[in-house]
Amino acid sequence: MTNEEHQLKFPHVFLFGAASASYQVEGAANKDGKGPTNWDVFSKIPGKTFEGTNDDIAVDHYHRYKEDIRLMAEMGLESYRFSVSWAYFACR
Repeated sequence: MTNEEHQLKFPHVFLFGAASASYQVEGAANKDGKGPTNWDVFSKIPGKTFEGTNDDIAVDHYHRYKEDIRLMAEMGLESYRFSVSWAYFACR
């Protein structure tokens, strides 16, 4: 078989994209009135996360989103699914 015979073909309506979760990328844990989420509290308990890591900075998508979106466009991604965090007290 040739390489062409092994190539996957996606329908023309298929969109290649990326996804992120707020806790993993957002950072800015205490910016613009954001209060603590359950993960903010949990990650600060000693021994609960690898090497005591938390989301205080993460990959700082909160401040770098324009650069991140530019990079995704340069990669040829056509969609981006993301979430934003909500503080517990804001949801009462």
